[in-house]
Amino acid sequence: MSTKKKFNQPGSNTASATVYPILFAISIVHLLNDTMQSTVSALFPVLKDELSLSYTQIGMIALAMNLTSSILQPLVGQFSDRRPTPMILPLGVCFTLLGILMLALAPHYALILTAVTAIGIGSAIFHPESSRVAYLAAGPRRGLAQSIFQVGGNIGSSLGPIITAVLFVKIGQFGVIWFSFAALAAIAIQIYVARWYKEQQLAPRPSRSPRQASQMNPASALTRRQISWAIVILVFLVISKNVYMASMTSYYTFYLIHDYGLSVSQSQWFLFAFLAAAAAGTFLGGPMADRFGRRNIIWFSILGTAPFSIILPFTDLFWSAGMAILAGFILSSAFSIIVVYAQELLPGKIGMISGLFFGLAFGVGGLGSAVLGTVADATSIAFVMKLCSYLPLLGLLAVWLPKDEQVRGYA
Repeated sequence: MSTKKKFNQPGSNTASATVYPILFAISIVHLLNDTMQSTVSALFPVLKDELSLSYTQIGMIALAMNLTSSILQPLVGQFSDRRPTPMILPLGVCFTLLGILMLALAPHYALILTAVTAIGIGSAIFHPESSRVAYLAAGPRRGLAQSIFQVGGNIGSSLGPIITAVLFVKIGQFGVIWFSFAALAAIAIQIYVARWYKEQQLAPRPSRSPRQASQMNPASALTRRQISWAIVILVFLVISKNVYMASMTSYYTFYLIHDYGLSVSQSQWFLFAFLAAAAAGTFLGGPMADRFGRRNIIWFSILGTAPFSIILPFTDLFWSAGMAILAGFILSSAFSIIVVYAQELLPGKIGMISGLFFGLAFGVGGLGSAVLGTVADATSIAFVMKLCSYLPLLGLLAVWLPKDEQVRGYA
């Protein structure tokens, strides 16, 4: 009799109950990872002044980091579907640590591009595998699990503006060096998560009745064409969300500075309010989808943002801040649900789906920043804000998504 250990199939939900310690662990790492990553966009006003960069060059920095992550994430996810590698989790943060050290010391534009590329590689390794861990630890609460995982990233992103206001404006670019301690902490936590992940891969698969086995394909009620069309719609929704988010994270502070006369420090607090609202929306989106349905929350989140995003560029400072908070809160409730919805459409490709949608989010955000920077140089920041305000109207596409009962699988 063979004594060879058999690995669980990637994407099989081995945890019968929600494993909260693991979910909170990867959420904390997500917080640390995205805090470090947010230092790039948070540094934009400082780098623009210190290195005399144009808006186009600012956009190219975002593109270098996000496009690297975008291209690599689906490849990492596809590889991990075939060959799960738990220890790749701390390895990814090592690339982020390298990028942080280079960014703190970079004396010119070319080296900054190299530094943010290393950070992009770290994110490419981190996101699809950590999303798979969230799926494995979710038990029956997949929406909540993805929200716990992703809210860490949103909180981390929201800390970037505060760090700029209290640290980078005073110390400058070199202040990034302090984030090396965050990277070391993240590596230690990822080693702990990787050990649990390895145990799940080696654990025997639970036996299932014939009735349960027949329910394991959540997309069995859909044709291949319907599944493909649903994925295409989800891709367009992610594009609309992340281009709008890119316009806010990369250029909202410039808009406040140029059109309302705020200082760099003051503008960062407004951006923090937007990103903090986005974090709250991300956390609530998962539980709401578990209760009210994935498709309903996706529909509400994207399209429901439109009234506030459209009003935002045409109001005074007070109402602009209010519209930004409401837009960030509503829009960000969708992404974790989009990922879970897509995972249930293609349950045997958890890593590939996670990599595809996280990679798409990064790539679209980076490309959007680059294109919008060029548009801003040719026109104005105010024009960019008005142009992007209509993107959430693409949420109308959600009406063609299959209903939840057609895609939700056995849990």
